[in-house]
Amino acid sequence: MLLSVTDMEQSAARARGMAQAALAMVATGTIAAVAAVIAHYPVYGGQAIRYAVATVFLLGVAQWRRRRRAARLSPVEPDALLVRPTVREGLLFTVLAATGLAGFNLCVVEATHYTSPATIGTVIGSAPIIFALIGPLMERRRPTARLVTAAVIVTVGAGLTSGLCGNRPLGLVLAVGALLGQVAFSLLAVPLLPKFGPILVSAYSSAAAAMILFAIGLAVDGTAVVRRPSVSEAVSIGYLATFVAITAFILWYDAINLIGADLAGLFSGLTPVSALATTVLLGVRTIRPAEFVGSVLVGLGVVLGVADLGAPRSRSARPAA
Repeated sequence: MLLSVTDMEQSAARARGMAQAALAMVATGTIAAVAAVIAHYPVYGGQAIRYAVATVFLLGVAQWRRRRRAARLSPVEPDALLVRPTVREGLLFTVLAATGLAGFNLCVVEATHYTSPATIGTVIGSAPIIFALIGPLMERRRPTARLVTAAVIVTVGAGLTSGLCGNRPLGLVLAVGALLGQVAFSLLAVPLLPKFGPILVSAYSSAAAAMILFAIGLAVDGTAVVRRPSVSEAVSIGYLATFVAITAFILWYDAINLIGADLAGLFSGLTPVSALATTVLLGVRTIRPAEFVGSVLVGLGVVLGVADLGAPRSRSARPAA
């Protein structure tokens, strides 16, 4: 009976992890439509504000949760302090923020000057293959043939959904930089999650990203790094801070904790599908046959990858933070 209960709990955890990974990538896909609203706002200043708002909220949530937990365990002397990173962990957070957040945004923004958004989406859409190969190696296990096959299918589908086209070579190089940033955002968090948990990993990386982006903004835009936003710009920045930089980050990092970076990485193929669906729902344009086929391939690849789960995989104990 105990074994069956454990199996049920593990199955429920895997199902929750997959649902969270899917929701996180769907939320990420909506960025393209929202970005059009803040196209004329200082790019780096806007991103810095977004991550700063997310940091304040995430640290507040983490502190509140620890206060409640400490009060239950030791009402006399509650330990309300947040888990602080060591020097080594602080450096890892900085690298994560510089590559997976600030670097990713920098590459995407600059790539649009040299190539089409479709090319950028196609390159970033190849992330599932990297997750399928590197994710298991980080956990000291072999990549499975079925999961790698599923990743290839998802990548092809993401490419069709984004549209296979390109322009100047520098644009392709920057798009590859964005791809590496997206992968770093997930894989560099793997050694941090057992100690800090999804909320603090999101908070500390957002804080580092805000400082990095603000510094870049000062260098590029000077005193014009920030300005008073319009109502629509404020709403859009707020959306990016709350729904993407807070909600999606927590969902994604918790999903990695539950199902591993390789399986969670499959769901990154949903990002261009979500972006396409958002533009269609907003009436910006209609879907093309190749894009429809690509969306179907992404779905088939995800289903094949989910079938690869097989026996439950052991995960390190999840932290309280």
